[in-house]
Amino acid sequence: MYDEDKDLIETEVAANELYSGRIIKLRVDDIALPDGRPAKREYVCHNGGAAILAVDGENYVYLVRQFRYPYREVISEIPAGKLEEGEEAIVTAARELEEEIGMIAEEIIPYGVLYPSPGYTNELLHIFLAKGLKKTAAHPDGDEFLNVRRVPFAEVLNAVLSGEIHDAKTCYAVLRYAAENGICKNIGE
Repeated sequence: MYDEDKDLIETEVAANELYSGRIIKLRVDDIALPDGRPAKREYVCHNGGAAILAVDGENYVYLVRQFRYPYREVISEIPAGKLEEGEEAIVTAARELEEEIGMIAEEIIPYGVLYPSPGYTNELLHIFLAKGLKKTAAHPDGDEFLNVRRVPFAEVLNAVLSGEIHDAKTCYAVLRYAAENGICKNIGE
């Protein structure tokens, strides 16, 4: 933390849980602003999630297409799922890789942590890279309907850069992989 940031800290006065569901909890906490005035903060509590960019060789990645109800559309994204209580993120990522696309990986590399929407949720989204893929059987959750696509990396990168892919975790993973591998070194020059 920077020294000047100490003047930005808000303090919890009272925690007020309004709703507790299977995936999220909704809270409206009473807080004290840095200058001491009272305020409220509404936010969604979430156990967090893990997502995994599955790279097949150097040229292909796996995406899932699924209907996302809040947006009322089918979107392309990398395999992902929520952390179970007490579960390590790498375990979640490996599980989702197998469940959603029917792959296991020789190597799973941590790829960073995202705050998907810090204005209203405390969710942490752990991103991983999977290499050395081997086919196994996919077994999505009973309420999960999706299509798996093996797509050339260049096509996915172009879809991210053109705005066709909107999913933040997918954009982050694809752009990081491209940057680390010198694929987009001339972008923006």
